[in-house]
Amino acid sequence: VALWDSKTVYRSLCLALGLLVALTVFQRSLTPRQFLQEPLPPTLELQKAQKPNGQLVNPNNFWKKPQDVAAPTPMASQGPQAWDVTTTNCSANINLTQQPWFKGLEPQFRQFLFYRHCRYFPMLLNHPEKCGGDVYLLVVVKSVITQHDRREAIRQTWGRERESVGRGRGAVRTLFLLGTASKQEERTHYQQLLAYEDRLYGDILQWDFLDTFFNLTLKEIHFLKWLDIYCPHVPFIFKGDDDVFVNPTNLLEFLADRQPQENLFVGDVLQHARPIRRKDNKYYIPGALYSKASYPPYAGGGGFLMAGSLARRLHHACDTLELYPIDDVFLGMCLEVLGVQPMAHEGFKTFGISRNRNSRMNKEPCFFRAMLVVHKLLPPELLAMWGLVHSNLTCSRKLQVL
Repeated sequence: VALWDSKTVYRSLCLALGLLVALTVFQRSLTPRQFLQEPLPPTLELQKAQKPNGQLVNPNNFWKKPQDVAAPTPMASQGPQAWDVTTTNCSANINLTQQPWFKGLEPQFRQFLFYRHCRYFPMLLNHPEKCGGDVYLLVVVKSVITQHDRREAIRQTWGRERESVGRGRGAVRTLFLLGTASKQEERTHYQQLLAYEDRLYGDILQWDFLDTFFNLTLKEIHFLKWLDIYCPHVPFIFKGDDDVFVNPTNLLEFLADRQPQENLFVGDVLQHARPIRRKDNKYYIPGALYSKASYPPYAGGGGFLMAGSLARRLHHACDTLELYPIDDVFLGMCLEVLGVQPMAHEGFKTFGISRNRNSRMNKEPCFFRAMLVVHKLLPPELLAMWGLVHSNLTCSRKLQVL
């Protein structure tokens, strides 16, 4: 009897275990073979638990009454969580060679149009940690790989980082935006030097496209995409060239009563500028590339301020347009898509304090002390002017530009 009782208990246990396994398999909608496999990753589990209409079903709610199940929370759509371009796979658009208008273009414009559809490239150097913590102002400088002396002068002057700017505001962080050396024979040498520079300072963002004049627009859209991924909550951004003088104190004073949610895009704004049709000019644009009589309003690329929320919207607006070879004009086109007017400010002088290059005003430190941005100064001039502006300078009258 004891033996019979033992067998009965054993069979009962086996039956109970079998029923438990069957019930678990049924609840999870798995076949017995799947049940013995490794657990699915979370993303695949979500996909397996989707109704045909796309609504998510929680398997744990299967046996609950409808009134006991909480309504699903809408999920916000998110972009990539890291730079998602890892290979360069871009070929020339040879269909353009059949167009009569294309054959009449200068070589540099034919080259630009051949590859205009190639918008994003892999990252070579990245520093997402720059946006860690409480960052109030992100200072971003367009540079090229050969101009390390300009970057060094900026680090010693207006690009110097600060942990706090007072009044409860956060830090100031600085980054330099670069492509690769435009000359093949220089590329390996300069890339090694840049890698060493980046190990010293940790402030360089670099992408795998050639640093040329027409590719400055690539630098704009790559930075906006990077900002959207790694720095989505920064309140303000200053973006400028590596040959400008910037007065950070005046920038921060200007921003003191501004809000990050504003449509703020401020600089030296050009209204009704016309495309230049003279072929000997650096900014020449053929009619086949832009046929309108004037450009939308845009801020000179030497330096401008923008709110972080607008910068993120600008990223998506720019993605709706074909690339244009003049970077600051292209940003004006993106602003036009958003219906945002750039704001002109007297403190931004991207053509010098006086457009007469021989004017004494362009070398007068009292004028520089009152400005926000002045273009153009080479490293020795920047270091000298920075020293004068921050010395015991006595000016005969105070300029009001803020």
